[in-house]
Amino acid sequence: MNTELLFERILEDVYNQGYAIIEQAMEPGLTQQLYTTARTQLSKFSPAAIGRDSELQLNNDIRKDKTLWFSGECQSERDYLCVMESLRQLINRQFFLGLFDYECHFAYYKVGDFYKKHYDAFKGRSNRVITTVYYLNTPSEGGELIIYKPRSKEVLQRVSPRAGTLVVFESERFIHEVLPAKEERFSIAGWFRKNASIGGIIDPPK
Repeated sequence: MNTELLFERILEDVYNQGYAIIEQAMEPGLTQQLYTTARTQLSKFSPAAIGRDSELQLNNDIRKDKTLWFSGECQSERDYLCVMESLRQLINRQFFLGLFDYECHFAYYKVGDFYKKHYDAFKGRSNRVITTVYYLNTPSEGGELIIYKPRSKEVLQRVSPRAGTLVVFESERFIHEVLPAKEERFSIAGWFRKNASIGGIIDPPK
C-alpha cells in the first residue's frame, strides 16, 4: 500500500473510532524479510513477562508468548522503524499527542500460546498511548486478536492474523486478548509513547 494512503487511513479510522485495521499495509517483501528476521533469531526469544519495573513477573496463566525486542541491527527492522517514525510524526502533527518515541518487539506464539484480556496502558499510569500490531505470517486458524468495546464484554473486532495486516488502537481505551494459537504465529507488537520521564529516565523502560 502507498505509504501516504496508509497513513491517511490510519489517521481517519483512529480519529473516528479509536482503532484501524488495514490489510496489506506494507510491501510484501518487507513483511517476508521481517518474518525471516524473527524466525532466524528464535533462539533469542524470551518468555514474555507482565507488569513493570520491580513488579515484572512471568505468569503463564495470563500469557505464554515469547518476545524479542528490536535491536535495529537488521535492515528489515530499520525499514519498519522508519515507517513507524514517519507515522509518529504525522500523528503528532494531526492530534497533538506529544508522542516522543516508538518501541516494539517481535512476538512468537507457538501452538497453545495465548494472552488473556488486558490493557496495554492504564489511564494515568503509563506512557503508552497508541498500540500497533503487525502480522508477519498467516496461520490457517487460531491466534485471533479480540478487541472489546470500551467498558464492555462485547466483542468489537475479531482480527485474524494475516501477514501484512496492521492493527492500530488507543492503548488506554481498548481491552483485548489473543486467543490460543493453533499454528505458529509471528507478529510485531509496538507502542507509541508520550514522555513521562523524570531525571532523564524514560518511564516506563522497556
